[in-house]
Amino acid sequence: MSQQISHADLSALAQVSDAPVRTRVNRTFELPPALYIGTLVGYFGFLSIMTVCFMNPELALPMAIFGFSILAGFGLGYKWVAMNPDNAAKTLSWGQFANRGVQTLSGRLTAMEASTQVLILPVLIVFWGLCIAVIVATL
Repeated sequence: MSQQISHADLSALAQVSDAPVRTRVNRTFELPPALYIGTLVGYFGFLSIMTVCFMNPELALPMAIFGFSILAGFGLGYKWVAMNPDNAAKTLSWGQFANRGVQTLSGRLTAMEASTQVLILPVLIVFWGLCIAVIVATL
């Protein structure tokens, strides 16, 4: 519940300084790059299955747009992590990830549990694409 704080109480708690405050932000989500690459491979795997399955020249532009969107999304995430090079937070190596796991709002996950959560959607999307390819092949 919110409450009103008087100016006098706020002044007693606040520390005023002329120097800018440098904040340290962890933008890595505590995941190694291999998981991002696996996700990227899954999404492009689905696009390649759909491209091969339907082989229509009219789909060239939509597939290129989808591919660009996926690359832009992951590229923006990469640039976001690398945005402040003097930041102490670096992406974890696979060994560090295996030892530490990852902390989520629902508790600590091991590396295998976190990898399963991250990669389940791309794997299901690829499986969905394979199912569509089988259905198209049998028609």
